[in-house]
Amino acid sequence: MKKLLITCFTLALQLGYILQAQEPTTDIFRKDQDGYSCFRIPAIVQSKTGTLLAFAEARKNSCSDTGDIDIVLKRSEDGGRTWSSLIIIWDDGENVCGNPAPVVDQETGRIILVSCWNLGEDHEKDIIDQTSKDSRRIFVLYSDDDGKKWSVPKDITSSVKHSDWTWYATGPCHGIQIQNKKYKGRIVVSANHMVAGTKSYHSQLIYSDDKGDTWKLGGVVSEHGGNESSVVELGNGELMLNMRNYNREESKTRSYAISKDGGETISKMHYLPELIEPICQGSTINFMRSGKISNYILFSNPASTENREKMTIKLSEDNGQMWPHTYLVYPGPSAYSDLVNLSDGNIGLLYEYGVNNPYEKIGFTIIPFNKLKK
Repeated sequence: MKKLLITCFTLALQLGYILQAQEPTTDIFRKDQDGYSCFRIPAIVQSKTGTLLAFAEARKNSCSDTGDIDIVLKRSEDGGRTWSSLIIIWDDGENVCGNPAPVVDQETGRIILVSCWNLGEDHEKDIIDQTSKDSRRIFVLYSDDDGKKWSVPKDITSSVKHSDWTWYATGPCHGIQIQNKKYKGRIVVSANHMVAGTKSYHSQLIYSDDKGDTWKLGGVVSEHGGNESSVVELGNGELMLNMRNYNREESKTRSYAISKDGGETISKMHYLPELIEPICQGSTINFMRSGKISNYILFSNPASTENREKMTIKLSEDNGQMWPHTYLVYPGPSAYSDLVNLSDGNIGLLYEYGVNNPYEKIGFTIIPFNKLKK
């Protein structure tokens, strides 16, 4: 009986922690809404004027990764309390327009969106096996009016993809604009690819020094296994590429690599034992203090080694070396996410979640920064 009471007390404490940890979540996208069957792959940025821009893939007929997929957006001008109606950014008929990776140019306010395209009938496996009708292409779009209207997509594939690369994906989540003096203003976006004739993924960086007009291929991680990734600028001016990790024989945790030259080259792959994952996308940001880079790094993902569940934010106070602070956002089914710094010093999280599976909704929640340090 004593053991039973202790167990019940422990469970009650855990439940209490969960209830205390959770902040209200506002649903931005829901399945079977606005003429789409499913919404996936969230990305979010805050514009120079303070408008929040929540991006997603709108999947027309199912939750499948292929088929008729458009890139869509909703805007919030009141800090995430209310959101606009759906804005369709890129609809190319029955083809795939996806993997949104937005970045805000802090000088001009231009919102740059790097993304990917492929024929709707070409599956990822077919593209990898080179049996597809076409391949994977990379495009850039931009908005100069806070996300209300968007430019025609511009193909940048030849600048950022080698001819023997098959599959290619940007992000998916926000990119960054470097603040370090030497590379200040450079736009950097994370990505991944697969080389023809192989079955392993590699992560890489692409960058632009002219506000997204032209692009170059940066550092490529030589070791296999890095996939969907997020790049963050550290307090010392280096860049950290945080990667989804397919090397399960090595570790059920995230992997990372460091660039010391603004993304032009990158180090070997290492692992982050405190950042466990079930093989899923994750997001990183630098906590900005008065618009300045700090040593505080935030990371979000479903913190489980087996299932996509337990959406969690972890905080490092030493440029990502140790992650002592953990905050459970949502204990149930959850998957992809993206973090954003808010004007009031708090943190916003856009994430996939649901009751029966992680792909029912994409919601937005605001977490006071001081709660992340408890």
